[in-house]
Amino acid sequence: MAEKEATVYIVDVGASMGAKRNGRIESDLDFAMRYVWDKITSTVALDRKTTTLGVIGLRTDDTANELQNEESFQNISVLQEISNILLPELKELRRRITLSNTTNGDAISAVVIAIQMITKYCKKLKYKRKIILVTDARGPLDADPDSVTEITKKITQDDMELVVLGVDFDDPEYRFKEEDKDPQKAQNEQTFQALVDSCGGVIGTLQQAVEELGMPRLKTTRPVPLYKGQLTLGDPETYETAACIDVERYPRTMIRRPMAASQYVQRLHQGDDDTQSTRTILPDVDTEMPDTNASDLTNVKSSRTYRVLDEEAPGGKKDVSRDDLAKGYEYGRTAVHISETDENVTKLETQAALELIGFIPWANYDRYMSMSVSSIIIGQKTNSKAIMALSSLIHALFELESYAVARLVPKADKGPVILLLAPSIEVDYECLLDVQIPFTEDVRSYKFPPLDRVVTVSGKIIKEHRNLPNEALAKAMSDYVDQMDLSTFGRDDDGNPSEYMPMTETFSPVLHRIDQAVRWRAVHPTEPVPPPYEILTRYSNPPEDLVSESKRQLEKLVAAADVKKVPPKVQGRRRNRNEVKPLSGLNVEALLGGDKKKARISPQNAIPDFRRLLDNTESIDEMQDIARQLGRIIETRIKDSFGDISYARAIEEITVMREEMIDLEEPEIYNEFARDLKRKLLLEELGGNRKDFWWEFRKSKLGLIDSKTSEGSKATEADAMAVRIRPELQSAFGPLITDMDT
Repeated sequence: MAEKEATVYIVDVGASMGAKRNGRIESDLDFAMRYVWDKITSTVALDRKTTTLGVIGLRTDDTANELQNEESFQNISVLQEISNILLPELKELRRRITLSNTTNGDAISAVVIAIQMITKYCKKLKYKRKIILVTDARGPLDADPDSVTEITKKITQDDMELVVLGVDFDDPEYRFKEEDKDPQKAQNEQTFQALVDSCGGVIGTLQQAVEELGMPRLKTTRPVPLYKGQLTLGDPETYETAACIDVERYPRTMIRRPMAASQYVQRLHQGDDDTQSTRTILPDVDTEMPDTNASDLTNVKSSRTYRVLDEEAPGGKKDVSRDDLAKGYEYGRTAVHISETDENVTKLETQAALELIGFIPWANYDRYMSMSVSSIIIGQKTNSKAIMALSSLIHALFELESYAVARLVPKADKGPVILLLAPSIEVDYECLLDVQIPFTEDVRSYKFPPLDRVVTVSGKIIKEHRNLPNEALAKAMSDYVDQMDLSTFGRDDDGNPSEYMPMTETFSPVLHRIDQAVRWRAVHPTEPVPPPYEILTRYSNPPEDLVSESKRQLEKLVAAADVKKVPPKVQGRRRNRNEVKPLSGLNVEALLGGDKKKARISPQNAIPDFRRLLDNTESIDEMQDIARQLGRIIETRIKDSFGDISYARAIEEITVMREEMIDLEEPEIYNEFARDLKRKLLLEELGGNRKDFWWEFRKSKLGLIDSKTSEGSKATEADAMAVRIRPELQSAFGPLITDMDT
């Protein structure tokens, strides 16, 4: 379970916060709220019940707090009590945090109210308590020494953390100093500094805090044990000399996925068209409450129905429950049914265990064998004997430069996995690092031709070949790689060469850019999303200085490799078919003056004629006419076929048409033919009921040419599948296509 947190933000909204200072194009309040909104939305995005926050407005026009009857607590309003914040509360906060018309309001008194809120909410429970004050320090302060002492004592006693962030505060560490500072602000900064120093808090300038917002924040989680049990060497039930060590296994690294938007849908209000689907909106619980603060989004509930073929049921299908279905496994294109009784026979009965089964030297392990993220194995935390025993094993593996191989069953009746255990010895702890490795049956060996030589059929080895790099090319590539070396291009704090892209400064742009966009949109629903932070795009391109320094080596590499620019792809270009030319070099058809436009495809020689005419086409209209000719021949074969005697020839001609249209990058010509053919089959215009031909069509995988196969196609992959497999997908064929595929 994550640690409980309670944070109170004190936001100064006084009239002085409306000014634009130090060359900024936004007011001090907008500048400060960039930090506050980022922190609040980050808390909302965590979606943890244990992470709560509250907001106090300082120097507000009105007063709303439990101590409002006292004079020193005027112009302070509690905008949000400590609780979990969701999107409705976030929108309400955005509405209430606005610039006021007053300069009155004591920041020290606001800290007192924040302390009272945290004390009332957390009571004596274990919480991480924090107060963040954001102000420009231009308002009056009640810096009574006795009051400050009591505040400091309470903060220290309850283990609270006080953070003061000021607009244009002087910060020697950040190297910022405001010129011509107002005397009252300078005095208030000193008061805040004394308060923070006395309670062990933090004070800084808001400029630094805003700049650091671009630094992605790593999400810390409390580790959950993956395995608790014994690490054994030998069988303890058979041999008394077997070693048993009580250990615990925890994840070391985990794959983080970007947040998905599939958990919510737009809420349907009364009067909207309501439709039923497989994703149904959950009913509102508080239907009697007014919908003023309700979110426009709501959770979705997935429901699944199962249907089987039934000729007597309406529509040819009937609904069945999941309990009436049998479990099957896909084996190739066949569904194999296995009953529960048979499945229990094949199920491997296992017991939770972690057993050492061997050791291998470091040099004998290939890194590509690792199949999973890493975990750590430590001795049982409360067992000093187990910790000492595991430490002995770790040091033995380290001294012998060896890895251990273990068989792990995390829970009873779970499948076993093989782990590789590596010793790790740090200053403050020791552990075994483990990754999953494959079983012998999981490894497939393939032989590929060597890259440094060519072996002929007769076994002759050739070192110089057009497909092999020569010495000049190899040297040019080596020089270019050496010049583009990033391992020493960076500089450390002392100016010495260091790694240019350290792992600690390299972040996933996908994860953090999506987080940034979602947080921004939650607060600014209509404004455009700002560009990504610089740290996310810093390593998207090689350093310009390094590229310019390597320009000469790159030119030599281009010359040695004889690199040439590929001409742009032309839409509808002809295939580079090897045409047969007569030995005399004379074109007989050209000499005879034959008219290509009047040429026709012969049904007795359809495929050769079709290809010959396509080779001589010069326009899209000619291609379409030639395809229509072959299409009419195909339809005639289907119509006049006695049974299925002519189906094979028709399928062959359709296949040739499809391949030729893909080569000529004119997929829509074939797609139009396929749509028209299916329509005529459905309407029985090709000699009656010829639905059995469509089975041959589907079996030959002659669906539409989708955009993935040919860029010029307007049909999607789903449309192409619809013509062969699912009759429900009718978008590619229109309303006339009904139940042919069933």
